[in-house]
Amino acid sequence: MSSDRDTRTVVLSLIAGVFFGGVGGGVAFPTLPRLGTLLGFSALTVGIILAINRFTRMLLNTPAGTILDRFGTRRPMLVGFTLQGLAPFGYVLGLTDAWTDGLAGTVPVTATAVSATTFAGSRVLWGIGSAFVFVGAFSTVTKVTTPENRGKWTGYLRGGQSLGFPAGLVVGGLVANLYGFTPAFLVAGFAGLFAALVAFFVLPDLNPTVETDTGLREIPGIVASDVRILSVGLVNFVVRFLFAGVLLSTVVEYAAVVGIRIGFLDATGISGVVMAVSVLFSSGTTLVAGPASDRVSNRAFVSIPSLGFLAVGFGLLALVPSLVGTFVGVAAIGIGVEGVNIPLLAYLGDISPENDVGKLGGVYNVFGDFGSTVGPLVALPFAVRFSYTTEYLGCVLLVILTGILAALTLLGEDDHERPIVVPSDD
Repeated sequence: MSSDRDTRTVVLSLIAGVFFGGVGGGVAFPTLPRLGTLLGFSALTVGIILAINRFTRMLLNTPAGTILDRFGTRRPMLVGFTLQGLAPFGYVLGLTDAWTDGLAGTVPVTATAVSATTFAGSRVLWGIGSAFVFVGAFSTVTKVTTPENRGKWTGYLRGGQSLGFPAGLVVGGLVANLYGFTPAFLVAGFAGLFAALVAFFVLPDLNPTVETDTGLREIPGIVASDVRILSVGLVNFVVRFLFAGVLLSTVVEYAAVVGIRIGFLDATGISGVVMAVSVLFSSGTTLVAGPASDRVSNRAFVSIPSLGFLAVGFGLLALVPSLVGTFVGVAAIGIGVEGVNIPLLAYLGDISPENDVGKLGGVYNVFGDFGSTVGPLVALPFAVRFSYTTEYLGCVLLVILTGILAALTLLGEDDHERPIVVPSDD
């Protein structure tokens, strides 16, 4: 990219699309867990529905990166935005016993197999689309930045990208609270399709700059050959497991159990506000963590201390189950999430070979999506059996162990810009 002005144009154009796409993702979390309870879904079924989009994305991240490396960024990302926009309309169909009255807006007394399958299928569709959007965003920003400004622009992108998510959390919780679940899903669907329209007009096409690329079969060898990649991936796994896996899939029922209320809002409405607070603090942190990582000799000097915010946040949720404790706790967690992830994402961009940026971005997202997939599967069942206090204190212990791992593996690398050496087939 020829200048910082050109980089700004590309990043702001990308933010315009991903913001509205994030609204659809945010709507799901304050609505689907509560709706699952009303429909009679078990905690495991709700966990599967919440997790299956990330499981799908986990499988497709690296293939999506390969496609982006080979064919450029524009067309694959447009497909991704469109699929994300279509997914919430599937939620509407899932509210009914039969496909024929899918737009009636009624909620059946008992859940049916087709209803659960429809919700799960819609989440799969979202997972396919988001694989291209997320990996494409990382690939685009990495290719238009340098090590001197990569942290800043990566932070700005993630900040803008994540702003759509809290907007969806608030919209999902409030619209479902005031008007019902169907209007909330329709708003999410139209927001997603609008994101695809915006992307069509503003998204640049960054074509491949090389003629060869690393095959998918070589990716495990790349990860195994450089401890930094494995360590960055494991940290991302833990962060996504705790935030997108545990917190976002349990906070609705946590609010109901603790009895947190604000005015007329019930557990569904208040959970949307609570999650939005967390993501807003997360978004604000991107404006600080990225530039800060550009100014230090090792970006891990920013990431590792930020893990402390995650520990404090889950500790407050476990030990101070009140309105104030909840809001302060989720705010601290939000700060920790991007305080850890933004520097590590820029770190990965620093050491990625130019022709494999997309695939290594996919590898990074595989670890994160695995954490996001496992989290909802175990979080609700564990909390139901052992209590939210026990679960959140376990999260504190996991953060401490992760900090030790990161310190032992990443702080020993004085030159964080040393590039990865791709293993040869010879």
